[in-house]
Amino acid sequence: MTHRATTSAFALPDHLVAKADPALVADDEQHFAAISESLDRSISDLTERLDRARREAGGHGQAALDRDQEVHRLTARLRTLRRFGLDLCLGHMVPADGSERVYVGRIGMSDATGRRLLVDWRSPAAEPFFGATHADPMGLASRRRYRWTLGRVTDYWDEVFAADGFTGHEAALDDQSAFIAELGASRSPRMRDVLGTIQADQDAIIRAGSRGALVVDGGPGTGKTVVALHRTAYLLYSDPRLGDRRGGVLFVGPHQPYLAYVGDVLPSLGEEGVRTCTVRDLVPEGAAALAETDPDVARLKSSAALVAAIEPAVRVYEEPPGEGLDVETEYGDVRLGAADWAEAFGAPDPGTPHNEARGQVWAELLTILVDKHLADHHEAEGDEDVPADQVRRALARNRDLATAFDKAWPLLDPTEVVEDLWSVPAYLRHSAPWLGGDEVRTLQRASPREWTVSDLPLLDAARLRVGDPDAVRRERRRQTELAAQREEMARVVDHLVADDDSEMRVMSMLRVEDAQSVIVDQAAVRGADPDALAGPFAHVVVDEAQELTDAEWQMLLARCPSRSFTIVGDRAQARHGFAESWQERLERVGLDRVEVASLTLNYRTPTEIMAEAQPVIRAALPDANVPRSVRSGGIPVVHRPVADLDEALESWLAQHPDGTACVIGDPGFVPTARVRSATPELAKGLEFDLVVLVEPESFGPGVRGAVDRYVAMTRATRQLVILAG
Repeated sequence: MTHRATTSAFALPDHLVAKADPALVADDEQHFAAISESLDRSISDLTERLDRARREAGGHGQAALDRDQEVHRLTARLRTLRRFGLDLCLGHMVPADGSERVYVGRIGMSDATGRRLLVDWRSPAAEPFFGATHADPMGLASRRRYRWTLGRVTDYWDEVFAADGFTGHEAALDDQSAFIAELGASRSPRMRDVLGTIQADQDAIIRAGSRGALVVDGGPGTGKTVVALHRTAYLLYSDPRLGDRRGGVLFVGPHQPYLAYVGDVLPSLGEEGVRTCTVRDLVPEGAAALAETDPDVARLKSSAALVAAIEPAVRVYEEPPGEGLDVETEYGDVRLGAADWAEAFGAPDPGTPHNEARGQVWAELLTILVDKHLADHHEAEGDEDVPADQVRRALARNRDLATAFDKAWPLLDPTEVVEDLWSVPAYLRHSAPWLGGDEVRTLQRASPREWTVSDLPLLDAARLRVGDPDAVRRERRRQTELAAQREEMARVVDHLVADDDSEMRVMSMLRVEDAQSVIVDQAAVRGADPDALAGPFAHVVVDEAQELTDAEWQMLLARCPSRSFTIVGDRAQARHGFAESWQERLERVGLDRVEVASLTLNYRTPTEIMAEAQPVIRAALPDANVPRSVRSGGIPVVHRPVADLDEALESWLAQHPDGTACVIGDPGFVPTARVRSATPELAKGLEFDLVVLVEPESFGPGVRGAVDRYVAMTRATRQLVILAG
């Protein structure tokens, strides 16, 4: 594949012929030719390096990990170069001091001599491209932004910051036109690429530091999601603490349609290693979990306190027995007292999951018994010494000891722990003693395994505290297989050594432990990879965060020990209300370093639509942060009867060959290629050229109904049609 330009990189339409003046584009043409040449060279070089890396032996341990990471890094870089070509370039800046212009790209790029052709958009050198304003030009004389279509420039705009710098720019001069043009562009099922039109207020938040929790607060259309995604890419580039080897970044969205909508954004910014998920995805039971229909149950399970009840619920199974046990072996009896039980139960390191700690307790218990047996043996006269490892194996085979241990520290299933809370009132009262009798009865249910969304934080806490019982079983099988391999290897080595008649007796080297550990194929019996979403992560980004309960926040805090968060949301879009400040809510759930950055300009929704949406939310939430729209669409909101649904859609589709529409509020509507169907909840975070809102009053009264109407109305970027009975 080649990117070398044989014709102009510009394909300007006839009505923009003035912008094709060589005086305006000749320098760009020359620079694009250099980028094209560098692209060809880079793609060839990366392809060769990737082929070489794939041919290398995988090896073991760290060597295998390093090789896999190098293959992943080269593959991601190659995919980015092949995907974009010349449109890696977003635009250029002309410094006011007369120095050479700077071209800004999705990634950095140099030519064969080391001359910088593109600076990465996340680098400090590129900051003025996004942050410069007429009030603060940040050292720029002008800035040019390109619009690319199928790899060629179909329009561009110059913004001039110096009072005497307009000469030569007249044909292309149109302050803010690049941005306004993008706002009016048709939507598609995927989020638009808006990197070239990031605004100064958004860029300042994108480039903020990663320590503590940063809240990006803003109403509909303010670009919160854009900021969250670009901030993710920026932090991975600028903060080495967030790299894959330090935990990486987790991006949490509100629902799967949202994740599909934004799925292309991070790869387009050169980041393909970010984990994305919803809260449901954090536990295996989330996929099938139902909505909680009882508001009282949902309220009780939304508290962080009930999540904390998992700890005492598990600790019930970690209390040492109060009675001793006589353990019989072929080498003599040994007494296991209550103090010995307590000592063994104190062996695990703090924070070790219950099922994993079980092996540590068992090992300590055997050590205690071996030591006592040997001590008793040495005190007895005339007994022959028995090797400690033989005594240990004999004790490990003792059925009475194993039975007593299984009862004292049983292998637990995390789902059964939660199930017992909802089916055994005494167990719930013990684990959550602050609950009243009526509350305990409210939480009991006939089918405790019919999981709801409200159960997920408790299931997650139980899984983290207990551990995966299957993982313990897999580890047992792995150790058994390794032991069998070692025994077989020992027999082979003994045979080889016995038959070795060489002068150096080289085969005896095979008895060295390190040599045998290399021969045993660890990879062949490697256990399953841990849950990719279990963490820990170095940074977590949460979009639509106003919807999270205190209990759900515990799921995210457990995955981010550094407490480094980007939290994106709008209190006025909280379906269950959000009366507190962000600081109050987040400090209550466990975040102690919280800063809030506000976005107040609505870049998406035209003024005509916001004029009708604002009173809807203000009626329920007088202090709602309703943003100010920056543009007028020129199309009034249309009110029609419900019977006109088909006609309204057919008319719009006939007039608009591009773009997407969405019907919100009609569950019976069958979606098509260009017309989606959604509830207000599943429309959150998405945007469409046309929104047809069906009987919005049916969404219900109170805050929840007002929020659903407000969210649905503000999904439209061009036109809103409201149908009522």
